Amino acid sequence: MSNWRHLFSVVTPTYNRGHTLGRVYDSLREQSFQDFEWVVVDDGSTDDTRTRVEAWQQESSFPIRYIWQTNQHKKTAFNNGVRNARGEWLVALDSDDSLDTNALYNMACAWDDIPPASRSRYVAITGLCARPDGRIVGDMFPNDVLDTSSLDMTFRYHVRGEKFGCLRTDVLRQFPFPEDVPGFVPESLVWRAIARAGYLTRFVNQVFRVYYDSRDSLSRQGRGAESARHAIGLWLLAHDTVDRCLSWFRYQPGSFFMAAARYTRFDLHMRSRGLARPAGRRLTHPAARILVCLMWPVGAALYLRDRLQAGRAASA
Repeated sequence: MSNWRHLFSVVTPTYNRGHTLGRVYDSLREQSFQDFEWVVVDDGSTDDTRTRVEAWQQESSFPIRYIWQTNQHKKTAFNNGVRNARGEWLVALDSDDSLDTNALYNMACAWDDIPPASRSRYVAITGLCARPDGRIVGDMFPNDVLDTSSLDMTFRYHVRGEKFGCLRTDVLRQFPFPEDVPGFVPESLVWRAIARAGYLTRFVNQVFRVYYDSRDSLSRQGRGAESARHAIGLWLLAHDTVDRCLSWFRYQPGSFFMAAARYTRFDLHMRSRGLARPAGRRLTHPAARILVCLMWPVGAALYLRDRLQAGRAASA
């Protein structure tokens, strides 16, 4: 870890978001903790993103690095930012959001509170998101400080809603987003793989991020026509749930039955668009096959509903 130049790298993948990047920049200028760099990964923008970032580079009190790539996808831009990060911890901040003024300071304090002998077991410090009016997004954690895996937090503690924090850069480099999968890939696929590798997260009931909802927010994906557009990524998430997370079935069986239905739903979307399933991914667990078979009618009904909704939207 002695080779890191900063404690934090704030990585912002962006595409034609010059008009919102100022919100990110302003929140970074106001941070009470200043041992960080800002890495802006431009996914081939055609707006004034470069001009804005270069102007900020001339005036900023913290280092700003601008990395341009041909338009590929947010996941590729994120991987690029992870590879180029010079901070021990990585904060992935969207191009239209902002950090709470004390976010980096509180993340650093949460890390310092973990005994040094135990730190190798931890991958993340995760807190809460709030809307601009101060309302917490989703659920709070069951305890103000809780050490567990992200899978336990999802299935055992049933915590829902947008969450945010920092992750160890060296671990993220071992678990990149799959770039061989076209289009959208849910972030939770990466976080789940890290959790299955045995890493813990320290969850704290502190607000780290101010969340601004937008029309193209990933939280809106999977509705109507978007179900077909993002079918591969959403199918991958359903596959991961029913095939690789069955150890948590006893905590939340309903979620697994619905994931089995989504497996069929998005599989049918892929077939209707002539898309093949990603290579090397099949149902390996006998119980997963049973779940998918049982829920096939529900998945097919959801698929038909999506088609009807898309047709109505197209004719409106």
